[in-house]
Amino acid sequence: MAIRSVVFDTETTGMPVTDGHRVIEIGCVELMGRRLTGRNFHVYVQPDRPSDEGAIGVHGITDEFLIGKPRFAEVADEFYEFIQGAQIIAHNATFDVGFLNNEFRIAGMPERANIAEYCTVVDSLAMARERHPGQRNSLDALCKRYGIDNSNRELHGALLDSEILADVYLAMTGGQTSLSLAGNASDGEGNGNQGSEIRRLPAGRVPARIIRASDTELAEHMARLEVIGKSAGGEALWMQLGG
Repeated sequence: MAIRSVVFDTETTGMPVTDGHRVIEIGCVELMGRRLTGRNFHVYVQPDRPSDEGAIGVHGITDEFLIGKPRFAEVADEFYEFIQGAQIIAHNATFDVGFLNNEFRIAGMPERANIAEYCTVVDSLAMARERHPGQRNSLDALCKRYGIDNSNRELHGALLDSEILADVYLAMTGGQTSLSLAGNASDGEGNGNQGSEIRRLPAGRVPARIIRASDTELAEHMARLEVIGKSAGGEALWMQLGG
């Protein structure tokens, strides 16, 4: 049975949630069996408090724009039905899930205020850090790394970011998409399809010359393995494999 996933993102009045900040936008896209279905959930929410200037600078959603938008309690049922039982994927999931759990609590729905109880939560940021340790793993950085076009992303927006993250997640979890050997790429990152083409050697090629180790070289090799074994307190792995 195909796994149903929901890739989602939120925008907020600021951070952290413990300072009383609220959700102002939710964007979700649905995946079924690793394919986008075209089903989305997107809503702007009236937070009943102003947004920080720094937050507005990130997402561009003004307090005036949110006037007349529904409150979370008015869209909570529809949102819950959209994510219930799904594998949900977010970039820095602790942030987004924490805010949404808080919204369910404020809406008087404590039974829904722990999303991890009825959804499987996947943090794509933690996944990216595991796959690319020591590198930048923001959504923009991952788009560059995996060759995903995010040229329309001048400001953060929950639905657009969810769509971009879906592409990033599929690229990041789709197995090896490139084979990058020394000299193939100047920045050490894959560029899409290198290595996917099978290259066959010409039938009339001259066979490579085989150079075998001399008796002296073999003796030196065995002596070196004995030294390694003594320093490691056991037989060298090469010897265990019959080397």
